Amino acid sequence: MKNFNKLQVATISFAHFTHDIYSSFLAPLLPLLIEKLGISLSQVALLDIMRRIPALFNPFLGLMAEKKDVKYLVIFTPLITAISMSLLGIVSSYYTLILLLFVAGISSALFHIPSPTMIKKASGEQTGKGMSYFMVGGELARTLGPILVTSVVSWWNLEATIRLMPVGIVASIILYIKNQVFKKKVLAK
Repeated sequence: MKNFNKLQVATISFAHFTHDIYSSFLAPLLPLLIEKLGISLSQVALLDIMRRIPALFNPFLGLMAEKKDVKYLVIFTPLITAISMSLLGIVSSYYTLILLLFVAGISSALFHIPSPTMIKKASGEQTGKGMSYFMVGGELARTLGPILVTSVVSWWNLEATIRLMPVGIVASIILYIKNQVFKKKVLAK
């Protein structure tokens, strides 16, 4: 019987929290982006579609994830999502906005494909327990993300969303360091 690895489950759940907190920025920023860029509602409708288009490639990304070491996707996709979503406040054109959302969508697809499998492996015989921690990370992020981005915009302005970027960068650095420490412990055994 494989044991429940608390540290690995917590680390992957933290990555899920970090990633999804940034993913939840679009909805609360939409009214401000509409006003800033002067975009129509039909153009707004395309924004979330552009963010979700990469999900169409999930089967192919899943095949790739089965053949490659995917832990680095889980480590670095929060960084990519943090950068692209934190830049939403400073965009100056609709097409740049679409590009940033498309990049965030690719990052999201690359994160959400391998991470549940990693949770399953780290959970041992307690997959349900591990997945519940993982899901709490994601749901908490979707709750706190809009509050966070709205607070930043209220305290400063729309362009201040860029101030949130370092949090995602630091989170990926922490994940990378934790991975290196874990590798050293495994190699030492």
